[in-house]
Amino acid sequence: MPFTSYIAFRYLFSKKSHHAINIISGVSVFGVAVATAALVCIMSVFNGFQDMVAQLFTAFDPQLEIRPATGKYMAADEPELERIRGDERIAQWCETIEDNAMVMVNNRQTMVTIKGVDDNFENVISPDILYGDGTFQLHVDVIDYGIPGINLLTQLGLDTSYPPLKVYAPRQGERINLNDPTESFNQDELYSPGVAFQVKQGKYDNDHIITSISFARRIFERQGYVTAVELQTRKGTDIDRLQRDLKQALGPKYSVLNRYEQQADTFRIMKIEKLMSYIFLTFILLVACFNIIGSLSMLIIDKRDDIHILRNLGATDSTITSIFLMEGRLIAILGAVLGILLGLVLCLAQQHYGLIKFGQSAGSYITNVYPVSVHAIDILLIFVTVVLVGFASVWLPVRRLSHRMIARS
Repeated sequence: MPFTSYIAFRYLFSKKSHHAINIISGVSVFGVAVATAALVCIMSVFNGFQDMVAQLFTAFDPQLEIRPATGKYMAADEPELERIRGDERIAQWCETIEDNAMVMVNNRQTMVTIKGVDDNFENVISPDILYGDGTFQLHVDVIDYGIPGINLLTQLGLDTSYPPLKVYAPRQGERINLNDPTESFNQDELYSPGVAFQVKQGKYDNDHIITSISFARRIFERQGYVTAVELQTRKGTDIDRLQRDLKQALGPKYSVLNRYEQQADTFRIMKIEKLMSYIFLTFILLVACFNIIGSLSMLIIDKRDDIHILRNLGATDSTITSIFLMEGRLIAILGAVLGILLGLVLCLAQQHYGLIKFGQSAGSYITNVYPVSVHAIDILLIFVTVVLVGFASVWLPVRRLSHRMIARS
């Protein structure tokens, strides 16, 4: 062990001549540890919310989605798409059309998003999100079925056995006929299969209706076109690798999005909130690190005789200053380690026992307790942050203070 580190280590754990110095040193370590534990807990809670939201979208969003890079529609038989259709890593290939329309029933009307899908969409969607006594089906003979979001049914005052929904979509390239506006719209009906879906995300539950792609193409006049191709991969597939390969094969005309990129706005907001919390807690950590300066000031005063002895033994002023700087660094490192351990214990306790709940209104939320997910990269970032902030906060004050005390000794 280097000489300066050895002396600093002895100073940290040995009994001082004044008991108050030990207490102040303990308070310094405790302050850094508490701020570090707060960082671990807060960032883990944000991770928990992000993982929970991602899990909710997993029930509806595909693992990968191909969209046109520009515009809304693309031809379903594009050569680039046909070239990748046979990739062995793709288990399900589902063409979709998604566009806005108006729905009218029982003298109520609202704007909705019609999502037309292939018949194999039943193998893509999670059965856990379906509600009702019926079965998931898109069409039978000439009858097309619609599976609406559960909140949309509530808005229309319906249940899962609703009467036929009249769907209106504007015709392509036509102006509104003021004498008879209905002539400017394509009209069709969707029937109830006796089920609705609930993703527990307003983006889908409030205004989406799932139906057959043939109905969507007919109502929107988009025969032979799709807005997206949704892909489910085979078990064990490296999704990131497949995404890169598809991007390279398709070229710049198409975008290949994973689940996080499909909901980029939602997860971007969550990342910004997490970043802001990290910055605010880092400032609190900086304030906690200033306690180290007070501890080192008392230690320098207490060790004036030791400083005089070290100088007589040949230690330079720089070496003596390095001892107290190392002392401050050891306090920061010890506080970081203890804080991370404390934070991990609290996170594990929250995961297993749900110590912190949402209060009396817990039943109205998706989960009754705060979700927690510990990520190794966050723990590493927190440790590096605490060490750097601790080192930076003591460097200049300790150098100036130690120089003054050394000059007097």
